[in-house]
Amino acid sequence: MMRGLWTAASGMSAQETNIDVIANNLANVNTTGFKTSRVDFQDLYYQTVTAAGTGSEGNQIPTGIQIGLGVRTASVQKLFTPGDFRQTGNPLDIAIEGDGFFQVTGSDGQAAYTRDGAFKLDGQGRLVNSDGYALEPELVIPAEAQGISIGPDGTVSVTMPGQSETQQVGQIQLVRFLNPSGLSSLGHNLFMTTAASGEATTGTPGSQGYGRLAQGTVEMSNVQIVEEMVNMIVAQRAYEINSKAIQATDEMLSMANNLRR
Repeated sequence: MMRGLWTAASGMSAQETNIDVIANNLANVNTTGFKTSRVDFQDLYYQTVTAAGTGSEGNQIPTGIQIGLGVRTASVQKLFTPGDFRQTGNPLDIAIEGDGFFQVTGSDGQAAYTRDGAFKLDGQGRLVNSDGYALEPELVIPAEAQGISIGPDGTVSVTMPGQSETQQVGQIQLVRFLNPSGLSSLGHNLFMTTAASGEATTGTPGSQGYGRLAQGTVEMSNVQIVEEMVNMIVAQRAYEINSKAIQATDEMLSMANNLRR
């Protein structure tokens, strides 16, 4: 019967993890480019009391007896479904319509990847994210530029004083991964590669499966509030049921102990 206590305790621990993930999803409902997470569970090992197919006198037991030993968290997976687009009118806001990530370079020179296209200009005219990480390949906007145009294919052009035609100053590239769910979250809307994600492959927006760019638009979080609220209620009820199982097991042990008196 003690086995039931550990089994129910594993259920409570699993639902605590589930609630933590759901709470993080809801906390980031307005985070630009945020991708929701989902917890995947697996059942634990089984204790075999009687193996299926065994028997005596020429008979075989058809099903056997196996007692499960609980549940464990198998993975917390990022879901890279697209979020809603919000038009901002800011020429430096860029959304990816389809597959791909922006690549930025941190202060330590390490490459990181993001779906957050809310870019700004730093003191050198470089296109950077909110933490000052420069877009890669580096893109510099001339200080005298009077207008910025970013095409669906990532072509960046500016309007210079006294000129009627635009001047191309750079090309935004996107990167893709064989398994984006294998990326490691760094916080700050950034990801880094792992052995599970595969290496980054670079391409031009709108070609060979890469998404197109939309200027003056940002991709919002893909968190679905109603769905997360339902998941939270289910997790809470599952936690409560497992706690009831522990309480019932404790009462049964107490009754068995009293039989000896």
